Amino acid sequence: MRPPPCVITVGNFDGVHIGHAALIARARELAHTLNAPGGVVVLAFNPHPRSVLHPGQAPASLMSFARRAELLCRVGAGAVHPLDPTDQLLALSPADFIEWVNERYNPIAFVEGPDFHFGCNREGSMETLRALGRERGFAVEAVPVLATALSDHTIVTASSTITRWLIEHGRVRDAWNVLGRPHRLAGTVVRGERRGRDLGFPTANLDTPDLLPVDGVYATLAHTPDGRRYTAALSVGTKPQFHHQPGPHARTAEAFLLDAPTEPGKANLPGLPEYGWDIAL
Repeated sequence: MRPPPCVITVGNFDGVHIGHAALIARARELAHTLNAPGGVVVLAFNPHPRSVLHPGQAPASLMSFARRAELLCRVGAGAVHPLDPTDQLLALSPADFIEWVNERYNPIAFVEGPDFHFGCNREGSMETLRALGRERGFAVEAVPVLATALSDHTIVTASSTITRWLIEHGRVRDAWNVLGRPHRLAGTVVRGERRGRDLGFPTANLDTPDLLPVDGVYATLAHTPDGRRYTAALSVGTKPQFHHQPGPHARTAEAFLLDAPTEPGKANLPGLPEYGWDIAL
C-alpha cells in the first residue's frame, strides 16, 4: 500500500537555518493547496554524502540528526526521514533517484532551493527536476535563497556553510541571525577536573556531537533534563590554565553554572547524578 500523497523536500538541512524554515513553510502552503494528506515529508541525508564520496572531507555537523528532525518538525515538517548515503543510492541517475523517492514516498510535489542538485555526481538540477515533474506528473517549486545582515553589515545568504564559519570563528551572535535562534550545544555531562567547585561553582563538562565555537568563554543558559535553567559561563578550549604538560589536548566544553546551588563534596546539582545526565547550552 502506497503512503498518502505528500510534498517532498530533499537535502542535508544541517543547522535548520532561516532558509530551511522558509523552504518548509512554502512546502506546507503547497501541501495545503494541493490537498496532500501526507503533508510535508523531509528526506535528510545522514550522514553527509561527502562522508561516503570523500571520506574525511565531510563538513563538521552543526547538530545531531535527532536535533535536526526536532527543529524541522517545529518549523512545519510532518515527517523527517534519514537518507543513508550508501554507494548504491549515490550511484543512481537523477531519474532513477526520483523514481526511488516516488516508489517509497508518493510525492505530488517537490520543493527545493534554486541550487538543488541530485543524482550521481550531482548531475540533476532544478531544470532536470522540472522536466521529470512534467513527465511523471508532480509539481516542482524553487524557493529563493534567504539573505540576512551580520553585525559588520555584511549581507550573507543563509546556509549551513556560512553558519559553520561563523561559529568556528566565534561569531555566535551572527550565527544567531542566520539560524534564527542561538546555536545550541547539547550532550551528556561527563567527568572533568572539577575545578569549578574550587571556584565556588558547580560545573558540567559536556560530551557533545554539536559544533564547538572557537576557543573562548561564552555567556549561555544551561537547561537541565528536569526543567531547571541556570545562567552559565561556557569555557571552550583545552584548559591551558590547568594543563602544563607539552603536547596537544582534546578540545573541551565546560559550563560553570553561576547561579546553581552546590555543596562541597556533593553532586553538582541536587536531584541529579554526578554524571551521565543530559544538558543543553
